[in-house]
Amino acid sequence: MSNSASERTSSSSTLANELGHNLGFSKGDYVQEIGYDDDVDQALCEAIESIIGDKIADGEEDDVYDVILMWWRSDDDDLIDGLVDAQATLKEGGVVWLLSPKANRPGHISPADISEAAPTAGMHVTSTVSAAEDWAGFRLVGKKNFT
Repeated sequence: MSNSASERTSSSSTLANELGHNLGFSKGDYVQEIGYDDDVDQALCEAIESIIGDKIADGEEDDVYDVILMWWRSDDDDLIDGLVDAQATLKEGGVVWLLSPKANRPGHISPADISEAAPTAGMHVTSTVSAAEDWAGFRLVGKKNFT
């Protein structure tokens, strides 16, 4: 693994900033990052930090978060277990952004697999976006928050 989320700088590109806003991040959001590795999109992470006005907390910090940024690949542990674990630190009404490599990239997870795993983990996929050049984003909320 490379630098932790707390070691990133706050510079960001215009595109990454736009993508960060499209994901619905706002100033003051408390964000935790799970699944950080060398392949994450640094520009997107830096843009999110710029938007929220703080560093993204790494997966080792135990607290309650507004948003969980979850980088997930096909060779990671079980997706259902990962989603259940992510909810342990998610505040009521919070959002999980599941980021998976786009189609035809190493580690890609099919949208059908994500749509199947989410309800088993007690969540619903509410939207999907192109989160970064190589990453698709799936917005998930708890079943009781689904509207």
